[in-house]
Amino acid sequence: MQFKNLQQFIDLLEKEGELLRIKEFVNPNLEITEIADRFIKNDGPALLFENTGTDFPLLINSMGSYKRMCMALGVNELDDIGNDIEALFKKMVAPKNSLMEKVMMLPELGKVASYMPKTLKGKGECQQVIMDDPDITKLPVMTCWPADGGPFITLPVIHTLDPENNTRNVGMYRMQVFGPKLTGMHWHKHKVSAGHFNKYKKLGKRMPVSVALGGDPVYTYCATAPLPPNVDEYLLAGFIRKRKVELVKCITNDLYVPADADFIIEGYVDPEEDFIFEGPFGDHTGYYSLADYYPKFHITCITHKKNAVYPSTIVGIPPQEDAWIGKATERIFITPIKLTMLPEVEDMELPIEGVFHNLTIVKIKTEYEGHAQKVMNAMWGAGQMMFNKILVITDKIDIHNYAKVADYVSKHVDPYNDIYFSAGPMDVLDHSCSKFAFGSKVCIDATEKTDAHILVDARSIIIDTPVLQQKFPAISGINTQLLKAGFSVIAVGVKKTLPAQIETLHKQLVLEEGVNQVKFIIYVDDVVELSDFGVVTWNTANNIDPRRDMILSPAGKYGISHCGIDGTRKTKKLDNFQRDWPNVIAMDAGIIETIDRKWEVLGLGKFLPSPSLKYVGQVMNKGAVVIEN
Repeated sequence: MQFKNLQQFIDLLEKEGELLRIKEFVNPNLEITEIADRFIKNDGPALLFENTGTDFPLLINSMGSYKRMCMALGVNELDDIGNDIEALFKKMVAPKNSLMEKVMMLPELGKVASYMPKTLKGKGECQQVIMDDPDITKLPVMTCWPADGGPFITLPVIHTLDPENNTRNVGMYRMQVFGPKLTGMHWHKHKVSAGHFNKYKKLGKRMPVSVALGGDPVYTYCATAPLPPNVDEYLLAGFIRKRKVELVKCITNDLYVPADADFIIEGYVDPEEDFIFEGPFGDHTGYYSLADYYPKFHITCITHKKNAVYPSTIVGIPPQEDAWIGKATERIFITPIKLTMLPEVEDMELPIEGVFHNLTIVKIKTEYEGHAQKVMNAMWGAGQMMFNKILVITDKIDIHNYAKVADYVSKHVDPYNDIYFSAGPMDVLDHSCSKFAFGSKVCIDATEKTDAHILVDARSIIIDTPVLQQKFPAISGINTQLLKAGFSVIAVGVKKTLPAQIETLHKQLVLEEGVNQVKFIIYVDDVVELSDFGVVTWNTANNIDPRRDMILSPAGKYGISHCGIDGTRKTKKLDNFQRDWPNVIAMDAGIIETIDRKWEVLGLGKFLPSPSLKYVGQVMNKGAVVIEN
């Protein structure tokens, strides 16, 4: 269905039992985050904070489950959209043997044309109220985490135009609020809007920018979609809704925005102006992205609908609401990959612990030796897949079942021969790269091989942890849970005190009885919760630059080769790492105590403890940057 506005989506959420209203005052400064984080990590409902200390209520976690993501996009299953794309594509490219068959395609072409956005004359619902003196601080903009640089708009649908061809881009980039009429514009250098900005800079012209908040939730999703630069995000929105998006002209610039949005923030970026120091920000990696210089966005006008609702989200240690937005992208965009680039791809999975770009599992239909490597090279050259760090390619199994994936990797991967490295652009939020936004990538070829690999039944492997800890005092613990399930993986906690300590320890450890039969040994800091492999995976995927941090050892006594993975924090003193290392995100103890105390008064239902309590041991000091001892 198409939602006429955000309120209609809220009404549906409430009807389906997917919304909790909080009527008492909750401060957008950290308190809303703490409540939302507890609900998000416990599969809780969307939250509508009706008393924010401003004139506007705040909606959060509205797409924070599979069901609500489907509701937001108006489908029963997220695969439905990809299936529609596939059906249309096959109709369009199928051979036409007669004039009549070609004529019969006209209605299909007409449908595609009907999805193109439509511009309306006059004002839209989003312009029912025009602020006499635009002031962004009158909106309930959240300060999300303790070390954040300030309040951030987290769900902005940002509109820009290419000055050379007037092609529109709709993207989503956080906006730090610096004053009533000033925010930052945090577009990364790889993003389309950053390209537009560079063109305006060459032309010596101001760049008009307009930001929409709210309206049909499909706009929020489409602003995050990894579309090619020449494809209008509102065409995708129209395709999903099977109805064109209606746009109206802004008041103070010539950009067009959704008529049904809750808020429109108009303004400009001046390429000739000095950048502003923006951040830090508790980001979707679960670590702070550190402060840097970004363009200033000057606000010239703010309009909104009557009874507008401010939409917001938080990001941080997964799972968060954005995991379900990412799941929609995974299910929708596997279809274009299969149809236009890699027909051998059968499925794709982006594990939550991989925070989108760190870890991808791909299932292919193998037809020849080296097929996985062909897919590897194509994937790393395709759009935003260029940011992928760890790529696992497999076949013949359900890749959404992680136990089956682990079992298949155990059986079909010879680490020394089936692991491949490359290098290229990385996400700017990847803190582990030795060089900013550039690092290495790894592909694990977990497809079935014609030559049989030696595999010791992992369940029969005995590792004497007390003996190893006595022999290697730096080891704080060893998790052998996956061995008992038959997977050839262990995790080792290490208290690092010496340079090159992990590599040295690994080369010694793989000679020890028991460990010498294990294929994958993951090393993490002693402060990481070793008993939770989800936490181990999240830390490791964030903290490795693969070529630097993966140690491949040839087959030894049992014919088993080994891969050691250094998922520890890197420092200048011990690792010659020259960049600042960000802190793990966790809420301040005072805010946790405040919400604990107010829980019953706020009518939040069954008490939920703070998720931050699980991670405070990883926080090295106050602030966004880890300070080395």
